[in-house]
Amino acid sequence: MNSQPQPPAQSQAIVLACENVYKSYQQGPEQLAVLQGVNLQVAAGEMLAIVGASGSGKSTLLNMLGGLDLPSQGSVSISGQSFNDLSETQRGFLRQQHLGFVYQFHHLLGEFSALENVAMPLLLGSCSAKQAKTQATDFLQRVGLGQRLQHKPSELSGGERQRVAIARALVTAPQCVLMDEPTGNLDQHTADDIHQLMAELNRNLDTSFIIVTHDMSLAQRMNKVYSLFEGQLHLQAEVS
Repeated sequence: MNSQPQPPAQSQAIVLACENVYKSYQQGPEQLAVLQGVNLQVAAGEMLAIVGASGSGKSTLLNMLGGLDLPSQGSVSISGQSFNDLSETQRGFLRQQHLGFVYQFHHLLGEFSALENVAMPLLLGSCSAKQAKTQATDFLQRVGLGQRLQHKPSELSGGERQRVAIARALVTAPQCVLMDEPTGNLDQHTADDIHQLMAELNRNLDTSFIIVTHDMSLAQRMNKVYSLFEGQLHLQAEVS
Protein backbone atom coordinates (compact mmCIF):
# COMPACT_ATOMS: atom_id res chain seq x y z
CA MET A 1 0.00 0.00 0.00
CA ASN A 2 1.30 3.47 -0.86
CA SER A 3 1.26 5.47 2.37
CA GLN A 4 2.22 8.80 0.79
CA PRO A 5 -0.71 11.26 0.93
CA GLN A 6 -1.73 13.06 -2.21
CA PRO A 7 -1.38 16.87 -2.27
CA PRO A 8 -4.76 18.55 -1.67
CA ALA A 9 -6.30 20.38 -4.61
CA GLN A 10 -5.41 24.06 -4.66
CA SER A 11 -9.10 25.05 -4.71
CA GLN A 12 -9.98 23.18 -1.51
CA ALA A 13 -11.40 25.20 1.34
CA ILE A 14 -9.37 26.27 4.34
CA VAL A 15 -10.71 24.32 7.32
CA LEU A 16 -8.39 25.72 9.99
CA ALA A 17 -6.58 29.05 10.13
CA CYS A 18 -4.14 30.38 12.69
CA GLU A 19 -3.48 34.14 12.36
CA ASN A 20 -0.61 35.95 14.09
CA VAL A 21 -0.94 33.86 17.26
CA TYR A 22 1.05 34.76 20.35
CA LYS A 23 0.95 32.86 23.64
CA SER A 24 2.70 33.84 26.85
CA TYR A 25 2.54 32.47 30.39
CA GLN A 26 3.28 34.20 33.65
CA GLN A 27 6.26 32.65 35.44
CA GLY A 28 6.71 34.47 38.73
CA PRO A 29 7.52 38.08 37.91
CA GLU A 30 8.31 37.32 34.24
CA GLN A 31 6.35 36.54 31.09
CA LEU A 32 7.42 33.38 29.22
CA ALA A 33 6.76 33.85 25.49
CA VAL A 34 6.01 30.46 23.87
CA LEU A 35 4.39 31.36 20.54
CA GLN A 36 5.38 34.54 18.73
CA GLY A 37 3.35 35.32 15.65
CA VAL A 38 2.35 31.88 14.34
CA ASN A 39 0.48 31.77 11.04
CA LEU A 40 -0.92 28.61 9.47
CA GLN A 41 -3.64 27.59 7.02
CA VAL A 42 -4.80 24.00 6.61
CA ALA A 43 -6.76 22.98 3.52
CA ALA A 44 -9.36 20.23 3.40
CA GLY A 45 -7.63 16.88 2.94
CA GLU A 46 -4.18 18.24 3.79
CA MET A 47 -1.79 16.32 6.03
CA LEU A 48 0.93 18.27 7.80
CA ALA A 49 3.45 17.63 10.53
CA ILE A 50 4.85 20.00 13.14
CA VAL A 51 8.27 19.10 14.54
CA GLY A 52 10.55 20.84 16.99
CA ALA A 53 12.69 20.39 20.07
CA SER A 54 11.15 19.51 23.42
CA GLY A 55 9.87 22.68 25.03
CA SER A 56 9.54 24.52 21.72
CA GLY A 57 5.78 24.96 22.17
CA LYS A 58 4.37 22.22 19.94
CA SER A 59 1.79 21.03 22.47
CA THR A 60 0.88 24.64 23.28
CA LEU A 61 0.26 25.28 19.59
CA LEU A 62 -1.83 22.12 19.28
CA ASN A 63 -3.96 23.29 22.22
CA MET A 64 -4.49 26.62 20.43
CA LEU A 65 -5.47 24.88 17.19
CA GLY A 66 -7.96 22.70 19.05
CA GLY A 67 -9.52 25.55 20.98
CA LEU A 68 -8.44 23.97 24.27
CA ASP A 69 -6.68 27.24 25.13
CA LEU A 70 -6.94 30.75 23.72
CA PRO A 71 -4.04 32.81 22.38
CA SER A 72 -2.75 35.87 24.20
CA GLN A 73 -2.98 37.65 20.84
CA GLY A 74 -4.22 36.61 17.40
CA SER A 75 -6.93 34.14 16.49
CA VAL A 76 -7.60 30.52 15.52
CA SER A 77 -10.61 29.77 13.30
CA ILE A 78 -12.38 26.55 12.33
CA SER A 79 -14.47 26.82 9.14
CA GLY A 80 -14.28 30.60 9.45
CA GLN A 81 -15.46 30.68 13.08
CA SER A 82 -12.95 32.18 15.51
CA PHE A 83 -12.60 30.54 18.91
CA ASN A 84 -12.04 34.03 20.35
CA ASP A 85 -15.68 34.93 19.71
CA LEU A 86 -17.11 31.95 21.60
CA SER A 87 -17.80 30.94 25.18
CA GLU A 88 -16.13 27.82 26.58
CA THR A 89 -19.35 25.86 25.98
CA GLN A 90 -19.57 27.09 22.39
CA ARG A 91 -15.92 26.21 21.78
CA GLY A 92 -16.63 22.69 23.02
CA PHE A 93 -19.55 22.38 20.61
CA LEU A 94 -17.39 23.62 17.71
CA ARG A 95 -14.69 21.07 18.59
CA GLN A 96 -17.29 18.31 18.70
CA GLN A 97 -18.58 19.30 15.26
CA HIS A 98 -15.33 19.81 13.39
CA LEU A 99 -12.33 18.32 15.21
CA GLY A 100 -10.98 14.95 16.29
CA PHE A 101 -8.12 14.33 18.73
CA VAL A 102 -5.57 11.51 19.04
CA TYR A 103 -2.90 11.53 21.74
CA GLN A 104 0.27 9.56 22.45
CA PHE A 105 -1.63 7.81 25.24
CA HIS A 106 -4.91 6.58 23.80
CA HIS A 107 -7.11 7.65 26.75
CA LEU A 108 -9.62 4.88 26.14
CA LEU A 109 -12.11 4.11 28.90
CA GLY A 110 -10.97 0.79 30.35
CA GLU A 111 -14.38 -0.43 31.48
CA PHE A 112 -15.88 -0.08 28.02
CA SER A 113 -15.40 -2.17 24.87
CA ALA A 114 -13.76 -0.88 21.71
CA LEU A 115 -17.22 -0.42 20.20
CA GLU A 116 -18.47 1.55 23.21
CA ASN A 117 -15.37 3.74 23.27
CA VAL A 118 -15.78 4.67 19.61
CA ALA A 119 -19.54 5.22 19.95
CA MET A 120 -19.09 7.55 22.94
CA PRO A 121 -18.59 10.84 21.00
CA LEU A 122 -21.74 10.11 18.99
CA LEU A 123 -23.79 9.33 22.09
CA LEU A 124 -22.61 12.59 23.68
CA GLY A 125 -24.10 14.33 20.67
CA SER A 126 -27.59 13.80 19.32
CA CYS A 127 -27.03 10.34 17.81
CA SER A 128 -29.33 7.44 18.72
CA ALA A 129 -27.79 4.37 20.34
CA LYS A 130 -28.56 2.27 17.24
CA GLN A 131 -27.00 4.76 14.83
CA ALA A 132 -23.97 5.25 17.10
CA LYS A 133 -23.38 1.50 17.20
CA THR A 134 -23.67 1.23 13.41
CA GLN A 135 -21.24 4.09 12.77
CA ALA A 136 -18.78 2.92 15.41
CA THR A 137 -18.80 -0.59 13.94
CA ASP A 138 -18.15 0.84 10.46
CA PHE A 139 -15.12 2.85 11.63
CA LEU A 140 -13.67 -0.02 13.62
CA GLN A 141 -13.94 -2.13 10.47
CA ARG A 142 -12.19 0.65 8.52
CA VAL A 143 -9.23 0.51 10.92
CA GLY A 144 -9.08 -3.28 10.71
CA LEU A 145 -10.71 -4.12 14.05
CA GLY A 146 -14.02 -5.55 12.90
CA GLN A 147 -13.33 -8.74 14.84
CA ARG A 148 -12.40 -6.90 18.06
CA LEU A 149 -15.56 -4.87 18.69
CA GLN A 150 -16.30 -6.29 22.14
CA HIS A 151 -12.72 -6.35 23.41
CA LYS A 152 -11.80 -3.96 26.20
CA PRO A 153 -8.57 -1.92 25.99
CA SER A 154 -6.75 -4.33 28.32
CA GLU A 155 -7.44 -7.10 25.81
CA LEU A 156 -5.93 -5.17 22.88
CA SER A 157 -2.33 -4.58 21.82
CA GLY A 158 -0.80 -1.09 21.83
CA GLY A 159 -1.32 -0.74 18.10
CA GLU A 160 -4.91 -1.93 18.34
CA ARG A 161 -5.66 0.54 21.13
CA GLN A 162 -4.27 3.36 18.99
CA ARG A 163 -6.44 2.21 16.09
CA VAL A 164 -9.47 2.40 18.39
CA ALA A 165 -8.41 5.93 19.36
CA ILE A 166 -8.14 6.89 15.67
CA ALA A 167 -11.57 5.40 14.94
CA ARG A 168 -13.00 7.37 17.89
CA ALA A 169 -11.44 10.59 16.53
CA LEU A 170 -12.87 10.00 13.05
CA VAL A 171 -16.33 8.63 13.85
CA THR A 172 -17.91 12.09 14.02
CA ALA A 173 -16.57 12.87 10.50
CA PRO A 174 -14.45 15.83 11.63
CA GLN A 175 -12.92 18.19 9.11
CA CYS A 176 -9.57 17.99 10.87
CA VAL A 177 -7.85 15.58 13.28
CA LEU A 178 -5.17 16.84 15.67
CA MET A 179 -2.63 14.20 16.70
CA ASP A 180 -0.02 14.54 19.45
CA GLU A 181 2.77 11.94 19.08
CA PRO A 182 0.31 9.29 17.77
CA THR A 183 3.04 6.67 17.28
CA GLY A 184 5.26 7.64 20.21
CA ASN A 185 4.57 4.48 22.23
CA LEU A 186 4.51 2.01 19.33
CA ASP A 187 7.17 -0.26 17.88
CA GLN A 188 8.34 0.56 14.36
CA HIS A 189 6.25 -2.12 12.61
CA THR A 190 3.05 -1.01 14.37
CA ALA A 191 3.92 2.65 13.76
CA ASP A 192 4.28 1.91 10.03
CA ASP A 193 0.83 0.29 10.04
CA ILE A 194 -0.63 3.40 11.70
CA HIS A 195 1.13 5.64 9.11
CA GLN A 196 -0.48 3.68 6.29
CA LEU A 197 -3.88 3.68 7.98
CA MET A 198 -3.84 7.47 8.39
CA ALA A 199 -2.94 8.01 4.73
CA GLU A 200 -5.68 5.61 3.62
CA LEU A 201 -8.32 7.32 5.75
CA ASN A 202 -7.14 10.71 4.50
CA ARG A 203 -7.60 9.62 0.88
CA ASN A 204 -10.98 7.99 1.51
CA LEU A 205 -12.52 10.59 3.82
CA ASP A 206 -10.71 13.80 2.76
CA THR A 207 -9.98 14.53 6.41
CA SER A 208 -7.15 16.92 7.27
CA PHE A 209 -4.50 15.81 9.77
CA ILE A 210 -2.20 17.98 11.88
CA ILE A 211 0.43 15.85 13.58
CA VAL A 212 2.88 16.95 16.27
CA THR A 213 5.68 14.39 16.31
CA HIS A 214 9.32 13.59 16.96
CA ASP A 215 9.00 10.71 14.47
CA MET A 216 10.66 12.04 11.31
CA SER A 217 9.64 8.97 9.30
CA LEU A 218 6.01 9.94 10.01
CA ALA A 219 6.61 13.65 9.40
CA GLN A 220 8.20 13.02 6.01
CA ARG A 221 5.07 11.23 4.79
CA MET A 222 2.94 14.35 5.21
CA ASN A 223 2.12 16.96 2.55
CA LYS A 224 4.01 19.60 4.52
CA VAL A 225 6.50 19.57 7.38
CA TYR A 226 6.81 22.62 9.63
CA SER A 227 9.35 23.20 12.39
CA LEU A 228 8.52 25.28 15.43
CA PHE A 229 11.55 27.33 16.42
CA GLU A 230 11.77 30.40 18.65
CA GLY A 231 7.99 30.60 18.76
CA GLN A 232 7.42 30.64 15.00
CA LEU A 233 6.52 28.07 12.35
CA HIS A 234 8.91 27.52 9.45
CA LEU A 235 8.02 25.40 6.40
CA GLN A 236 10.69 22.71 6.00
CA ALA A 237 9.32 20.47 3.25
CA GLU A 238 6.34 20.26 0.91
CA VAL A 239 5.03 17.57 -1.45
CA SER A 240 4.90 19.06 -4.92
